[in-house]
Amino acid sequence: MTIEELKAYLPSFTDPRLLQAILDKSQLIKLEPGKVLMEPGQFVKMVPLVLEGAIKIMRMDEEGKELFLYYLDPGETCALSLTCCSASKPSEIKAVVEENTLLLAVPVKVHEEFSDEYKQWKDFVSTTYQRRFQEMLEALDAVAFKRMDERLMRYIVTKMKQFKANELHTTHQEIATELGTSREVVSRLLKQLEKKKWIELGRNVIYIRDDFEELISK
Repeated sequence: MTIEELKAYLPSFTDPRLLQAILDKSQLIKLEPGKVLMEPGQFVKMVPLVLEGAIKIMRMDEEGKELFLYYLDPGETCALSLTCCSASKPSEIKAVVEENTLLLAVPVKVHEEFSDEYKQWKDFVSTTYQRRFQEMLEALDAVAFKRMDERLMRYIVTKMKQFKANELHTTHQEIATELGTSREVVSRLLKQLEKKKWIELGRNVIYIRDDFEELISK
């Protein structure tokens, strides 16, 4: 990969020295959907820089229940991984590859060197913290203050935008797991949306109207 190609993936980086250092000191990795990149309790050995695809970040409790937090999209990294790197603490999140993904794995030691040497990397890390903190506040607000039907509809919108498609290939159980509820609750709420003709349910697929986001905002 050339500097120009990397710059196209990471437009926030314009310093050619930093771009070259990233190429020289990180590893390019291809990952398939379903690959578990990080589990709670594991020590973070690298900072992922997503170039293509998406990685789903989830929080797990002691009983193994999962709660969806946010996606890592192209050009982004994981704030929680950065925190664990800085504190030398084990991971508190689960990271799962959502679609075919290409990323650069920046070793922890290299991340620390970049933070000392390159202002753009330091700014990138700071911006990542701010953005992810806001997203986690929104996730917390959703759990604490929003009804499950509202959370489900926002979840559907998030998935539509993530995959840039009006078909979600998933099961009711998978949705329930990510929202921290039961499959029965998800199935009941989805059937309510289907009765409104906002979605159509198939076998492990949900077909969504183009104006779904507009409908739920009314």
